Amino acid sequence: MQFGSIFVETLFGFVTLFVLAKTLGKTQIKQLTAFDFISALILGELVGNALYDKEVGIPDIAFAVLLWGVLLFITEMITQKVKKSRSLLEGSPSIIIHHGKLQREVMKKGKLDMNQLLHLLRSKDVFSVQEVEYAILETDGTVSVLKKSDYQTPKKQDFDLPAEKVVLPFMVINDGEIIQDNLTEMGFDENWLQKELRKQKINSVKEVFYGEYDKNNGLYIQKQAK
Repeated sequence: MQFGSIFVETLFGFVTLFVLAKTLGKTQIKQLTAFDFISALILGELVGNALYDKEVGIPDIAFAVLLWGVLLFITEMITQKVKKSRSLLEGSPSIIIHHGKLQREVMKKGKLDMNQLLHLLRSKDVFSVQEVEYAILETDGTVSVLKKSDYQTPKKQDFDLPAEKVVLPFMVINDGEIIQDNLTEMGFDENWLQKELRKQKINSVKEVFYGEYDKNNGLYIQKQAK
């Protein structure tokens, strides 16, 4: 009887959550904001805990899921009707690269470090911050990228130009700290890096927020904000 009860309640919970997800719309799945993430956790807990609680039956599961679904639906309606509530409940996009410059304070506010940012950029086929004119951190945690004109289409093949060797950029300085592994991978050391910094009139690594190197463009530096 116990297995039969778990089976019936699991099946009912699955169907109920599926219907609820279809009713609320695709945004609950595709655009997972912080609020949506909390909603998904709570819905999972409501059904999961109910399955192994002998005193909880199908009517209790149905009531809890239905109640939470109604609250979510009301919240969605509020965000659609009352524009001022959207930033509170759904968050708002943040510009983290503006005119090619990293916005350190905005990144701090969004709890985003350079490694995370580079990962998000690579997911957009961008392997260097030098290619980016604007980057926007969306409410679902993804990044939207507008490349600089030099890196936008049309491509070289559109003009029958010869292909050039592709070079992978390396982050060598992150928030005043040298990335030793990347220096070693490139075949350089700290002495080389210090010489390159002095060429750009920088006396200390601590003055640098972000440093990137590739063979075609050399060392790219963005200083710490004053």
